[in-house]
Amino acid sequence: MDNSKEKLKFETYLTDKNLKHTEQRVHIMDIFSSAGKHLTAEEIYLAVRKKHPGIGYATVYRTLKLLCEAGICRELTCEDGIKRYEYQSQDEHHDHLICTKCGVFVEVVDPEIEKLQERLFKLNGFYPERHRMELYGICKKCSK
Repeated sequence: MDNSKEKLKFETYLTDKNLKHTEQRVHIMDIFSSAGKHLTAEEIYLAVRKKHPGIGYATVYRTLKLLCEAGICRELTCEDGIKRYEYQSQDEHHDHLICTKCGVFVEVVDPEIEKLQERLFKLNGFYPERHRMELYGICKKCSK
């Protein structure tokens, strides 16, 4: 995945906040943006340690917080209580299917669901700001 737009957005955010552009922060963002899946801070920490053995958890958590504030990722806390981070795509909204056995996340996009959600907002006199839909079940792999 080409993350040059996200790198520029993150660099701009750091500059605007008078924060340092460190190699560790850039590496954390690179790992996160290239993963193609939802990651925990622990998973990111373990991946970053391969290149930066002296990095601490605090650096990873602070950088994830900055990435969230910059609009590059968002934090998800589901029923299991574990915080995961996902790339914040500006292109389309998606929902999640989550396996209750192995914890795998599957992103799903369905225009019919989006239309239904819009209709429910209107029907009940709500102005939509945001929504999140999580469907829990057992994935194909775990059901075998």
